[in-house]
Amino acid sequence: MEYNFNEIEKKWQHFWAENGTYTVSNKSSKPKYYVLDMFPYPSGAGLHVGHPLGYIASDIYARYKRLKGFNVLHPMGYDAFGLPAEQYALENGIHPAVSTDKNISTFRKQLDNIGFGFDWSREVRTSDPQYYKWTQWIFLQLFESYFDRQQQKAMPIHNLVALFEQHGSAAPGVKPPAFSFTADEWKSYSEAQKLDILMEYRLAYCGYGEVNWCEALGTVLANDEVVNGVSERGSYPVVKKKLRQWYLRITEYADRLLEGLQRVDFSEAMKEMQSNWIGKSSGAEIKFSILNSQFSLTVYTTRPDTIFGVDFMVIAPELELVDQIKTPEQAAAVDEYIAYVKSRSERERMAEKKISGVFTGAYAINPFDGRQIPIWISEYVLAGYGTGAIMAVPCGDERDFKFAKHFDIPITNIIGSHFNGEEANATKDAVLENSGFLNGVPMREAMETVIRAIEEKGIGTRKVNYKMRDAAFSRQRYWGEPFPIQWKKGTAYPMNAAALPLELPTVDSYKPGPEGEGPLANIPEWVARELETNTMPGYAGSSWYFLRYMDPKNDQEFAGRAATDYWNQVDLYIGGTEHAVGHLLYSRMWTKALHDLGYIGFDEPFKRLVNQGMIQGSSRFVYRINGTNEFVSQGLIDADETYNGQVLDKIHVDVNIVDGTVLNREAFVKWRNNEFSAATFILEDGKYICGAEVEKMSKSKFNTVNPDDLVNKYGADTFRMYEMFLGPVEMSKPWDTKGIEGVHRFLKKLWRLFYKENADGSFATIWTNDAPTAAELKVLHKSIKKIEDDNERFSFNTGVSAFMILVNELTDLKCHKKQVLEPVLTMLSSYAPHIAEELWHALGNNSSVLDASFPVFEEKYIKESDKEYPISINGKMRTTMTISLEASQPDVEQLVLNNEIVQKWMDGKPPKKIIFVKNKMVNVVV
Repeated sequence: MEYNFNEIEKKWQHFWAENGTYTVSNKSSKPKYYVLDMFPYPSGAGLHVGHPLGYIASDIYARYKRLKGFNVLHPMGYDAFGLPAEQYALENGIHPAVSTDKNISTFRKQLDNIGFGFDWSREVRTSDPQYYKWTQWIFLQLFESYFDRQQQKAMPIHNLVALFEQHGSAAPGVKPPAFSFTADEWKSYSEAQKLDILMEYRLAYCGYGEVNWCEALGTVLANDEVVNGVSERGSYPVVKKKLRQWYLRITEYADRLLEGLQRVDFSEAMKEMQSNWIGKSSGAEIKFSILNSQFSLTVYTTRPDTIFGVDFMVIAPELELVDQIKTPEQAAAVDEYIAYVKSRSERERMAEKKISGVFTGAYAINPFDGRQIPIWISEYVLAGYGTGAIMAVPCGDERDFKFAKHFDIPITNIIGSHFNGEEANATKDAVLENSGFLNGVPMREAMETVIRAIEEKGIGTRKVNYKMRDAAFSRQRYWGEPFPIQWKKGTAYPMNAAALPLELPTVDSYKPGPEGEGPLANIPEWVARELETNTMPGYAGSSWYFLRYMDPKNDQEFAGRAATDYWNQVDLYIGGTEHAVGHLLYSRMWTKALHDLGYIGFDEPFKRLVNQGMIQGSSRFVYRINGTNEFVSQGLIDADETYNGQVLDKIHVDVNIVDGTVLNREAFVKWRNNEFSAATFILEDGKYICGAEVEKMSKSKFNTVNPDDLVNKYGADTFRMYEMFLGPVEMSKPWDTKGIEGVHRFLKKLWRLFYKENADGSFATIWTNDAPTAAELKVLHKSIKKIEDDNERFSFNTGVSAFMILVNELTDLKCHKKQVLEPVLTMLSSYAPHIAEELWHALGNNSSVLDASFPVFEEKYIKESDKEYPISINGKMRTTMTISLEASQPDVEQLVLNNEIVQKWMDGKPPKKIIFVKNKMVNVVV
């Protein structure tokens, strides 16, 4: 039988699907193991060869754990809500549901083509009303909960109401209120007043936040859709606008999110990324009065001991305080600068290296020495971090120093000072006298001294701060989960859970509503029902999807407690680092909240996280003489990237019409016929050689490779093993199709251990039932140990290498024995399941290789029983001998003296002594 991979793979894929081979039960006597992939957003472009990398790795590991006796859950679904589908609808008039279903169909065919072992009976789609019904339900649980700081957990909001009825705003365990009220005052409030107060405590709450508003497009834009103050699409002006937004109070979970990192198996780099994003710091808030003003300025600082070195203040331009304190002389400059900042995204402001800012004309008063400190505004200070204000200490901070130098702000460095004259020296002495601790006192002690001082003066307090902000949880878009909220006279009321799902209505237009509201605001029936017009963001459904996989058909609960108790945490989670902060933090927060409220029995969703690297594209370029349709071969280009002084345009070309670096010129002309139909080429050695660079694999760079093409040409098993063979899963690496031939040859070589081709072209089976030799068992068990270790370490590239070595060694030994080949196929079934299943049945097995047990390594088969020793005469090696490791000194001496070569070199002389060093050497002295 010939190795016809296309026929074999389709045969077994059909068999596995028909027989429910990958369907997993929630009831099993086996130990459970849950393997999860970060599920894909199904784009119209389909999969390229970079996408399946993590899926193949997880599939190998899931199959391996199944062989090791585990009941393995390995599901797949689709993150089906999102902006791309809506944008496609805007541009092409196709409903997002239609384009999403089409894209999912394409993805499913491609995934099936690669032979993944997913339990498709558990598939979820976040855009399915039967799924987002429970996303809406979980949102209601967050809306109806608050965070108790004493118990450090979410509690039902009615518990808070009971506390307010007893204690007013002084209720134990709650965050400081915006204003104080007594228990009697609480009882006297109207329902709307009470609900307004409770909104300040809910885990899912509504507030007002700034968005990027583009008047010309009539829509709100994400930060990455704004470039240099204009829209990426159309280059229209973008300004900041305050709109009603929903938020998640994730900041209340900051400490628990940090603590949980100590209990999970994430990489140190990932833990550091999350820790930095949370950004916990300790310091103090200090209140500065403002000269000739009723207003004050509160600053959070991690270094309160530097208060005597403050030379100016910088506050965020968007703070209301700016309008309250700006002087008439500076008003025009301040207003002009604020208008500029409103056109900038937060990301641009944080990344800006150019120094900019404006003096407000106002001065703060240093509460310790009475110095007047000028107050500036600058875009590098953000309203969302701390209090939106900083005290600038140029002598201790490089950015502050550069800012001061740029605007000629005097720097009073009290450590190695710039003071001049008697008055300055007197000021310096006063500062030192007031500070007291600046000379030789350790920093930590100095900080404690200042914090005590500001608390005694009543101008500040000790403070723990977090860089992380509450998560924005709404979008002014159509294609997302509707909020189960009704607005009655400006007050938010939760819908009855029995009325869920609140389904997304069909719309004729996806354009935004009035004043930047979502498209749902254009539907009279929706507005008449007073329903929320925003929709949930993309990460809503992805924050809990791993729970739904446990019990996907349950129409009474998001997942039954029996199912979540059985599957518990995800044992292995695989995905890219692009979700390192956002998705992972939100998912961890949702899990903790559901645990707090008693719905699940664990508070961390993922035990172990593996971040796969990126398969990069190997891009190809052609070089066109500017203003012409003439193309120059890469080797003819001058060092300054011109051709005979003429400027060249560097153009990406489809890698699929390039053989290595040689351009298929005919295919190139057809590729973009309208543009290149009249192309001419300046060749080298009769060929057009393209330029090459490694870049991100992207459709826009024309460097994507469709896995379907490779599967059709080489087979799914070859493709799977080659993706792993490229390098460690966690590392990024460039794609090179040429190397796939070697892996394909390996599978053909494996095939020849079972079948041989006769002279007439027919095939005959050559496997036997003979007992294996010691040498064959040694090769087998050495490989069992190596492949098992590689699987456990997620080192699948070295696992592929181990299989290649194993097949080569068995070929050299001419081993065609069933007792050796069966365990080889069992191990291989994780990597190349189709060929393993085919050959397994060819050996006479009726059950599936997927239900076999991973072979047990037995050390006795790899133990050395003898050793080849170098035999020396008078220190010069003359021969070698294989001697048992159990041989005694007398045995060794007798064997050596009986050796013909030894006797020849002894020349009839008696030995004076024989030196035997076990496991090393034998030396005969004559």
